[in-house]
Amino acid sequence: MDREMFEDCLTELAQGAKEFYLDSVIPILTDVPSPLTFSRDWVSLNKPVIIRDVMTDWPALKLWNNEYLRKKIGDKRVTVAVTPNGYADAVFENRFVMPEERVMTFGSFLDIVEGKVKANGIFYIQKQNSSFTDEFKDLIPDAATDIDWATETFGKAPDAVNFWLGDERAITSMHKDHYENLYCVVSGYKTFTLLPPTDQCHIPYEPFQAAVFKERDDGVFDIIDDEKTGEVPWIPVDPIDPDLDKYPDYSKTHPVTVTVHAGETLYLPSLWYHHVQQSHGCVAVNYWYDMEYDIKYNYFSFVEKLLKLRKTSL
Repeated sequence: MDREMFEDCLTELAQGAKEFYLDSVIPILTDVPSPLTFSRDWVSLNKPVIIRDVMTDWPALKLWNNEYLRKKIGDKRVTVAVTPNGYADAVFENRFVMPEERVMTFGSFLDIVEGKVKANGIFYIQKQNSSFTDEFKDLIPDAATDIDWATETFGKAPDAVNFWLGDERAITSMHKDHYENLYCVVSGYKTFTLLPPTDQCHIPYEPFQAAVFKERDDGVFDIIDDEKTGEVPWIPVDPIDPDLDKYPDYSKTHPVTVTVHAGETLYLPSLWYHHVQQSHGCVAVNYWYDMEYDIKYNYFSFVEKLLKLRKTSL
């Protein structure tokens, strides 16, 4: 098979998914689905959906403002990601750069987010090792440690439950996860740019030297290589970059942009690529359920190997 035929096959894979089963607009369910309906209509088809009323019994929807959070957990020490540009875990200056992590009281973090204290850099609570049940466990009575109908659907408890709060300038770079993700926005909004796994062949994915931001005493952020971690495969493309022409293949993808508002939950299926922006001070909790490594994953891995072949042999 020559290169042109190979590329045509990959393009047909992405285009066929768009024509036959993907939605051009993410649907909204006004009622929580039964586990059977959720599994049949969304999980098994690997299709995203917004669900309302997931959090109707959460006190958090009414309680979680800055005043309440400051009183409840203001003296608790939490982990905060700090970057000069708002991009943590992202490609910058030909490196995969992770944030500088600082431990501070939640009240001090709020002072920075509210502008009461001037600080260099952009601050974001984004730790993803089940931070909600660890660093924010005092807030558990206001929300939930799992979503019962989703836990029944997946047949397992969440691997992690994470708490998110930060600056509107904080951006989550384009990536994919091996998790079924239920992302609950409690206040503000999050804007997701989503790309299906079938767009894999048109999304650049390359190894980059791992590095970490580190602020100097003069306020300048250095980029320090992390030799122990070595290279990390990541996606360099930023869908909000005005200079997307430098990634010509990306123009063949099928992105869908959706804004998830307070009180809404996005089901983000495993292996979907996503890039996230947010309103200032947006608060969210997300639930990661480990994906099933079934035939869907086999197909994804098969295409992944074909793409490696394209780089080396075609």
